[in-house]
Amino acid sequence: MKILRRLLVVCLLLVPLVAISDPFVNINTADSERLVDDLVGIGPQKALAIVRYRQQNGPFKQVEDLALVGGIGAKTVEQNRSRMTVAAPETKP
Repeated sequence: MKILRRLLVVCLLLVPLVAISDPFVNINTADSERLVDDLVGIGPQKALAIVRYRQQNGPFKQVEDLALVGGIGAKTVEQNRSRMTVAAPETKP
């Protein structure tokens, strides 16, 4: 019984962490580590290419623009479509 109680407490403590984490990767603001961790088919080299492209060309206007980055094609964009956004970051008042 104690084990079940402890397990329940641990689960309840983890719930806020899940609620706080953003389910989408903003490809305009994510660092290379987040891109690697959260996107399928994006390794360190491609993540750095995304960051460099963003620095040289400005923010992506739509998710599909990710295919403009060398080494990233339409298939990779489609695999990650539900994981990505280009939304402007929220500003705090």
